[in-house]
Amino acid sequence: MKCPYCGNPDTRVIDSRPAEDNSSIRRRRSCDECGKRFTTYEKVETIPLIVIKKDNNREQYERAKIENGVLNACYKRPVPAEEIQKTIDAIELSIFNCEEKEIPSSEIGEIVMENLKTLDPVAYVRFASVYREFKDANTFMDELKKFLR
Repeated sequence: MKCPYCGNPDTRVIDSRPAEDNSSIRRRRSCDECGKRFTTYEKVETIPLIVIKKDNNREQYERAKIENGVLNACYKRPVPAEEIQKTIDAIELSIFNCEEKEIPSSEIGEIVMENLKTLDPVAYVRFASVYREFKDANTFMDELKKFLR
């Protein structure tokens, strides 16, 4: 594993243990060159999942896109980082439990919104406003009314 600090390709594993979710392994590593330590995670490689975008283009699923969307929605909200990660894990689990090789981005968006609804109401509305492309304040208010029921 290449050192993220100096780029040295020779690093040593100091400690290995299961990560909190028991689906990956957490490894503490040390660089032989600069002596700095860093953590890596090893996960089982899953079947590649293809996301069908609104314009019918297809691209490979990227967890980072969901992470960015959820983190942006939770920006400056009193939501613990641990809860955000659990929510992202739950979203990903729901996506892969569909057991499809291709999934529409709209279905992913709905899964994300369902999970954000229980995590934080403001994060939910923030995500929905971008995802549903609200055109004006009235559509925004309509979504808020649905949520407040």
